[in-house]
Amino acid sequence: MAPKRRVASSSPAPQAQPASTSSPTPTPAKTASGGAPFNAPSVASFSPNSPTQDIVAGIWQRYLAHTPKRTLMLDAFMAFLVIVGAVQFVYCVLAGNYPFNAFLSGFSAAVGQFVLTASLRMQTSHLGGKDGKTTSTVKVVSKPTNGDLPPDGVSSERAFADYVFGSLILHFFCVNFIN
Repeated sequence: MAPKRRVASSSPAPQAQPASTSSPTPTPAKTASGGAPFNAPSVASFSPNSPTQDIVAGIWQRYLAHTPKRTLMLDAFMAFLVIVGAVQFVYCVLAGNYPFNAFLSGFSAAVGQFVLTASLRMQTSHLGGKDGKTTSTVKVVSKPTNGDLPPDGVSSERAFADYVFGSLILHFFCVNFIN
C-alpha cells in the first residue's frame, strides 16, 4: 500500500507548547454514541514536559474514577498478597529459614493466591467502566442478558467458583507441605 500524502491545510501548524506550561489541560468529557457526557471527571492531557508526579497522579485518579469496586477490591487483595510475600522473604533472609518447609509453604501460598486472584481479575473485568458504564478508552462488552455468557465464554459466577476451588486445592497442598 502506498504511503498517504499530507494534505496542505489552510491553517498554520500548531505551535509546540513552551516548557513553562506543564500543567495538565482538561479536555471535555466524551460521549457514548452521541449521547450525554459521561459522569466521569474530565481527563487531563499531558505534554512530554509534564512532571512525573503529575502524570502519576493523573493515572491514579483515572484508575480510581474508572475502575469498578469489585476490581478495586481484587487489586487491594493482590497488593496485600505482595506485602505478605515480601515480609516472609525478608524474615527468611534476616532471621533464617530453619523450618524451610514452612517458609516455602507460606511463600508459595502467597504467590499462588496472587496468581489465582490475577486470573479472577482478568476473567471478571470484562465490563466497561465503573458499575458497567462505558468509558471512552475501554473496549465495551455488554452485560450478559437472559443467561447468555459473555464473549470470553465464562460467567463471573463460574470464574469465582473456579477461584474458590483453586484456592482450596492450593491451600490443601500448602498445609500438607508444612508436614
